[in-house]
Amino acid sequence: QVQLVESGGGLVQARDSLRLSCAASGRTRSNGYAVGWFRQAPGKEREFVTAISWRGRTTYYADSVKGRFTISRDNAKNMVYLQMNSLKPEDTALYYCAAGPLISTSSTGYNYWGQGTQVTVSS
Repeated sequence: QVQLVESGGGLVQARDSLRLSCAASGRTRSNGYAVGWFRQAPGKEREFVTAISWRGRTTYYADSVKGRFTISRDNAKNMVYLQMNSLKPEDTALYYCAAGPLISTSSTGYNYWGQGTQVTVSS
């Protein structure tokens, strides 16, 4: 099994930048795992943000964050990062990282989830 812990959230102003971290421990049955980031705003459904494959050779981004967010990973450190630039108030949400066997844009494709870290962007 895989345990995930997010960190790096906070209160920032529009146009600011923030980097979220996802620390992983344990392994899937295939040893490697893809990681996705999802977010949920108050009164909204959880939505896909971005994802990265085990070796980092494949990434997916939601249209709403393309050109502003960048996902990366350092498997030697068991870390996945989400660099968020040009933040907008609409980015305000609880951000979760999730691990699964294959890269996917669907939350159902992931088996393990972190506790979430809050990102609040003021205008």
